[in-house]
Amino acid sequence: MSEEQARQLMQQLQMLEAYSAELAQREDALVGMLRNATAASDSLRTLKERDSDALVPIGMGAYMPARISSDAKVVLDIGAGVAVEKDIASAASYLEARIKEIDVAIRDNAAKRQEAAARLEDGKGQLGQMMQKPGKDHV
Repeated sequence: MSEEQARQLMQQLQMLEAYSAELAQREDALVGMLRNATAASDSLRTLKERDSDALVPIGMGAYMPARISSDAKVVLDIGAGVAVEKDIASAASYLEARIKEIDVAIRDNAAKRQEAAARLEDGKGQLGQMMQKPGKDHV
């Protein structure tokens, strides 16, 4: 392999490393979203069963006690600055659907990460072989 091919391979490896790091960050974000969605879903399940006392954040670390009835409405942010009001059961169903979507996204991301890691290892192996073999132009 020529020096130019080695340089190209190094560039590909750098791009793969950057892509792999991006996938790791995306996975962290998805896992955070999953935790939030699961916590919200668990909370709604509890609220469906009975009235509950809660602390409502009002900003700057201050909270106000509130009573939430089991027939209360839930305001859901559905994206793009749009929020909708739903009953607790509908909101819980919406969150369960989102949890499933996030699970799928996490699995897809993990598969891409695994593929990138395999390609990275292959590339490193090729580079290692190139370093061990003397080139045709090295006499």
